Amino acid sequence: MTHFAFPPPAPPTVPVEGSDAVFPVRRILCVGRNYAAHRREMGGDDRDPPFFFAKPADAVVVLTAPGKVPYPPATHDLHHEIELVVALKSGGANIAVEAAMDHVFGYAAGVDLTRRDLQAAAKAKGQPWDAAKGFDASAPITAIRPIDQASVDGAIRLSVNGQERQLGQIADMIWTIPEVIAEASKLWTLMAGDLIFTGTPEGVAAIGRGDTVTGEVEGVGQLIFTVV
Repeated sequence: MTHFAFPPPAPPTVPVEGSDAVFPVRRILCVGRNYAAHRREMGGDDRDPPFFFAKPADAVVVLTAPGKVPYPPATHDLHHEIELVVALKSGGANIAVEAAMDHVFGYAAGVDLTRRDLQAAAKAKGQPWDAAKGFDASAPITAIRPIDQASVDGAIRLSVNGQERQLGQIADMIWTIPEVIAEASKLWTLMAGDLIFTGTPEGVAAIGRGDTVTGEVEGVGQLIFTVV
């Protein structure tokens, strides 16, 4: 029998829509620059293989109703990035594109919060993005909608204080959902409980304390939170 040095924390979980079950989060992977217009606004214009970064599992903030997200320390330039999130029920290594959807449990709408000033400083020095992307409460998310109840062929949008900032279509993704899963599985052995944030359309910008953010992935879910 294993004796822990202290009681281990409970695993982060996300509610499953229409069920009393919860989805245990194993890890969070994120795809950078997966919409052409956003790639251009961030300084690129090509179809390189997708690149990934990670957030800790406990970065999730479940928002099933209007909620609050704390403004993080050590930044003066916090940005929003609305994203479709893919939740996996199984996985493996070197998954074929044709088999990738067999591993999908469902979808959620999420916001990848970014300390943009820290990210810019890390880029300039060739340093990793952990502090810019993987901070506490950096992944607000809706409940997960099971795959057989979701539709992922609609719009993805975000507004701040009622003013629209981001608007795109899931079809605008450079790398499709199956391709993203397959590419990620070349780098990690994917497993049940993994969440993949699939990228954001153009229009990312700063938010501050008191701002109310409304994000939506049509056919998947909507989240609303105020930065405090």
